[in-house]
Amino acid sequence: MSTSTLTSTTDARVRGSVPAQRVPAQRGTPDARIRDRRPAPAPQGRVRLTRRGRVVVTLFLLALVLAAAVLLGGTSVATGDAGADVPTRTIVVGEGDTLWEIAGEVSETGDVREMVHRIEKLNALPGPALEVGQELAVPVE
Repeated sequence: MSTSTLTSTTDARVRGSVPAQRVPAQRGTPDARIRDRRPAPAPQGRVRLTRRGRVVVTLFLLALVLAAAVLLGGTSVATGDAGADVPTRTIVVGEGDTLWEIAGEVSETGDVREMVHRIEKLNALPGPALEVGQELAVPVE
C-alpha cells in the first residue's frame, strides 16, 4: 500500500465516517496473488463432480435400483407374498343379500366372522357393502 492510501484509511477510521476501502492491488503484487488464487486443476484421469453432479448421479442410481426392484420383483408389492392358491367358487350377489348371510351359508365350521373376513380379503373388499350383480369369490371348505 502506498502512504497516501494508508493515511486516508486511518483518517476515515478516526473520523467515524465511511469505512475504509481497499485499493485494488496491481497484478504481480502479493495481494493480487492471494485474491486471484484459483483452485488447482484436477489431476489427470480423475473426474471431479460438483454438488449438482453428485445429486444427479445419486438420483440416477436410485432410479436404476427402483427399476430393478420393479422388474425383478416376483412377489406382490402390497404384501410381499406371492399368495396362496385357495379353492374358490363364484357367486353372484342378489337383491337383499348381505356379506354376513353369504358367509353364514358358505361356512361349514360355523365361524361366520372368520368367513366374512376371508371373503373380504379374497375379493379385496374395503368393507361389507355389496352391490346387486357383483361376483364374489367364496372359499370352498
